[in-house]
Amino acid sequence: MTWITVKTTSHRWEAEFMQQVLEAHEIPTRIIDLGILSYLGTGSPTALQVRPEDRWTALLLLSPPEEEEPGSEL
Repeated sequence: MTWITVKTTSHRWEAEFMQQVLEAHEIPTRIIDLGILSYLGTGSPTALQVRPEDRWTALLLLSPPEEEEPGSEL
């Protein structure tokens, strides 16, 4: 199976949280460690990966919400 990286972070807990969000929407994920394990609280670089066909849905779910500009009401 092919996987594609959609997000990278320097804290594994962030990747695990994003993984839970995507799995709640039935999107298969995996987390890959990118560096040396953390010590002294500096974090561990990780990548969150999904299948290529789920890429855009995952990016949409993990993106920050768009804020409306004042006066842009329809």
